[in-house]
Amino acid sequence: MPKIRRSKKPPPEGWELIEPTLEELEAKMREAETDSHEGKRKSETVWPIFKIHHQKSRYIYDLFYRRKAISRELYDYCIKEKIADANLIAKWKKQGYENLCCLRCIQTRDTNFATNCICRVPKAKLEEGRIVECVHCGCRGCSG
Repeated sequence: MPKIRRSKKPPPEGWELIEPTLEELEAKMREAETDSHEGKRKSETVWPIFKIHHQKSRYIYDLFYRRKAISRELYDYCIKEKIADANLIAKWKKQGYENLCCLRCIQTRDTNFATNCICRVPKAKLEEGRIVECVHCGCRGCSG
């Protein structure tokens, strides 16, 4: 099984604590990439990849900002090696975007009427009984 590390520079202290979880998520990612696409819509084929990418970024974010379990050096290493998505984490730090599932949901150029994705609408403002799924990532509502 290939390692997550990509650069020749050795990882900072504390890497051994987060490596097993990242290895597990990387294995899930490879499995999602090779999964069969039969019977799925074209957009549905990438939903598992978006979810695992979100999990990896959220794991690093929680360790650094919420639990303060990893050092700044290790956090920067994960960002530099693209293990976690820096742009998504930057949005999570802003009010109203704490639960954002992916960056495509807030890009107005990807929608018909230059608005946010349907999953960004609060569930209280939607019709009752209506199941909402984001076309981009399969999220069922990530508004604050």
